[in-house]
Amino acid sequence: MHAREGVSLFGGHPDPDPVGPGQESVWDYPRPAIAEPTDRRIQIVHKDIEVVDSRAAWRTLETSHPPTYYIPQSDIAMEHLQPNPRRTMCEWKGQANYWDLAIGDARLEAVAWSYPSPTPAFAPIKDYLAFYPDPLDRCMVDGEAITPQPGSFYGGWISQYEAGPFKGVPGSRFW
Repeated sequence: MHAREGVSLFGGHPDPDPVGPGQESVWDYPRPAIAEPTDRRIQIVHKDIEVVDSRAAWRTLETSHPPTYYIPQSDIAMEHLQPNPRRTMCEWKGQANYWDLAIGDARLEAVAWSYPSPTPAFAPIKDYLAFYPDPLDRCMVDGEAITPQPGSFYGGWISQYEAGPFKGVPGSRFW
């Protein structure tokens, strides 16, 4: 691809999108990833049930990824969540445990995850839950419905606050 088509000829990743007022470029996010508190209002509604309403979330930031929001259990309708046996390993955060969301007869398997014993750099998100936004009815940041990060592997939330392009689109495997 040529640089004029949006892909850098050097470095193997695309040229960052222009950053608008109030935005951050995901290409300015660090690698390795970090976690930081946010006072943005994070909400999830599924099957007309408010699953999450929080102003005490943390967000993880990593180069080329939109933020992933981690919510304290006190701000989650935990009666609708059940442990799932799935486990994965994150090179930055440690071993993740997964959660199913069950509302009435509807069940979303492994739609959320948490770190019961995170690495020291991610200790503040211990037992906080993050949610894959794609299968949920409505996920919002400060009242804005977000767009899920492309690709089924990722759990990032794209809002008006981020400029991409975002990892997860076809061809982004080695960004």
